[in-house]
Amino acid sequence: MSRPNYILLPANPFFVGFSLVLAFLFNLLPWGSLIAVPDFVALTLVFWSIHQPRKVGIGVAFLMGVLMDVHDAVYFGENALAFTLLSYFAISIHRRVLWFPPLVQSFQVFPLFLGVQLVQLGVRLLISSDSHFPGWWYFLECVVNTALWPLVTWLLLAPQRRPVDKDDTRPI
Repeated sequence: MSRPNYILLPANPFFVGFSLVLAFLFNLLPWGSLIAVPDFVALTLVFWSIHQPRKVGIGVAFLMGVLMDVHDAVYFGENALAFTLLSYFAISIHRRVLWFPPLVQSFQVFPLFLGVQLVQLGVRLLISSDSHFPGWWYFLECVVNTALWPLVTWLLLAPQRRPVDKDDTRPI
């Protein structure tokens, strides 16, 4: 059980950078023919844009988007645009989202993940003349990202939690 108004330690910038690099490396893995592979970069960007908007902002999102554009070999700027908008909207709602527990937060961030996929799909459909709608299974990725949100929140906040003081006699 966590106490209400529990104060976390400051986020270590090296840990923030490490988590973004690790998310990028997870996106590089060959996932095979899985139907819905989560976008770990988008998950991590949303988390840090909400929890540390001054450290991870639109510039970091743009850089991660360009890296994903190069990796995915998609239209240059597709992921950069999507991740920049994702970070902007995550920063704009960060104060509201932090009032809720992680499970309720997942409902707040679902439109962000859906928006990323809509922007990526829109860019593909607008630019390419031979592209077609990939089907409704395409949007399963944002559902998987939303389902992983409580776990990602727990993992990325773990280094910031203070050890429990054994002398603290307040009820939990």
